[in-house]
Amino acid sequence: MIELIQSWRCFDGEQRVYRHDSKATGTPMEFAVFLPRRALNGEECPTLMFLSGLTCTWENMVSKAGSQRAAAEMGMIIVAPDTSPRGDDVADDDGWDMGKSAGFYLNATQEPWAKHYRMEEYITQELPEILEEHFPVDLSALGLTGHSMGGHGALTLALKNPGLFKSVSAFAPIVNPINCPWGEKAFSGYLGEDRSTWANYDACELVKSRGWKGRILIDQGSADGFLEEQLKPWVFEKACRDEGVDLTLRMHGGYDHSYYCIASFMQDHIAWHYDELV
Repeated sequence: MIELIQSWRCFDGEQRVYRHDSKATGTPMEFAVFLPRRALNGEECPTLMFLSGLTCTWENMVSKAGSQRAAAEMGMIIVAPDTSPRGDDVADDDGWDMGKSAGFYLNATQEPWAKHYRMEEYITQELPEILEEHFPVDLSALGLTGHSMGGHGALTLALKNPGLFKSVSAFAPIVNPINCPWGEKAFSGYLGEDRSTWANYDACELVKSRGWKGRILIDQGSADGFLEEQLKPWVFEKACRDEGVDLTLRMHGGYDHSYYCIASFMQDHIAWHYDELV
């Protein structure tokens, strides 16, 4: 059962927000979905899922990314889930880079996180089933993208689930979390101190072990304050080159880590996914 909690007319389609009780996280979860006119008329549409970054919810993408116009023109459904479980009994951290709004799109194995922080299961199993049941989503044409922590989620979940996600891209992703402060903190808490378990959530390690048969697109601002310490896209670029994976890494002078960068190139990503999926 899903509950419609907000809806706005937008580019001759509808931007909606739903709430439901999640079996994966054991909490209420919200997700946003943009339905172009074709979808409102009941036609199956290619679908792109956008995973947001640290401190964000579905609202950041919906209100700042500027995705609706391009999605309406191409007849593409856009889905934006939340970034973590939420609720009074959900474990949290004093910092902004772990806990609520910072689920890292993994299944936690350590207490107190393991009970609710099951975002990998939610994104790859529960949410696709909900989408297929309630919307004219063609799961054979499902793409995945995201920003920062969400870019990490997009790359890792696509690499591990090529049968589900047929296309993947990212904005300023955390590509090598096992070797950056954000990832080291989160993985130590969620997954424990055994670093051998971390590779399953690292895009660089996954592309080495699993490869990717399609193309990958990454957009990265050169003025991003997190570029050198946290993001390190050149590490993923080398891993893809070594494994023969077709990566397009576009560096954009003067752009930072904000949604101003995402909005500048969002239409490119939607068009790119459309070409991959249709």
